[in-house]
Amino acid sequence: MTVFKKDPIFWCASAIFVIALALFAITNQQSCLLLMIGAYLLRPVLASLGPGRKYVDERQLSIHYRSGNIGFAVLLIVCAIFGVKLEFEGNHTFEYFYSAIIIGMAAKALFNVVLVKNLRENASKIIMAVGLLVALFSILDVKSPLGMLISALPGLVIAAIGMLAKKYPRVIGIVIVVLAIAAMIFLLTFRKRWGQVITAAVIGIPLLIAGIGLFFSGQNSDVTDTAPVN
Repeated sequence: MTVFKKDPIFWCASAIFVIALALFAITNQQSCLLLMIGAYLLRPVLASLGPGRKYVDERQLSIHYRSGNIGFAVLLIVCAIFGVKLEFEGNHTFEYFYSAIIIGMAAKALFNVVLVKNLRENASKIIMAVGLLVALFSILDVKSPLGMLISALPGLVIAAIGMLAKKYPRVIGIVIVVLAIAAMIFLLTFRKRWGQVITAAVIGIPLLIAGIGLFFSGQNSDVTDTAPVN
């Protein structure tokens, strides 16, 4: 029977799907159905990260890549529409939709470094992207132009530091790691709201990885530059 020729990813995804249905039947909690997200995303995620690549061919990888980008773009647009709608209605839950946009974009930029492994090039892009997102998020509730500029200044400074990352990778790497740690300590110590925890993770984790990547890529380039030429 051909059904027994399915690969392990198929069986794992099927098991997750069945578990989700069973939990829903037992508890009658719709949150159990969120496990179906794991079943749906298991194959493309494992294929992207590497362990599941042997179970997909180039055509499937291309389809996953294109459909994933389209789906991600649609999700961001929908979150933006819902966020704007709730904001105009005076409902402060709009912040969750904006947070989802920031988390998604930061995660995509972060995995560009992890998967492409071009540390200096992509770390610089991550720092600039995080800086611009911080600047954008800072001006959401500000009305005056001067207030927007002042609120956006820290994010713009981070973005400017990111522009210098290629030229001074080790120095900028150290600066970014210090800034990331300081920002997370500040957000988690003085503002103990759930939104601040998300902000600390979205800002701190990408900057930490980018800073560490810059430091070690700069170290490697120093070794390369000083190596004797035969």
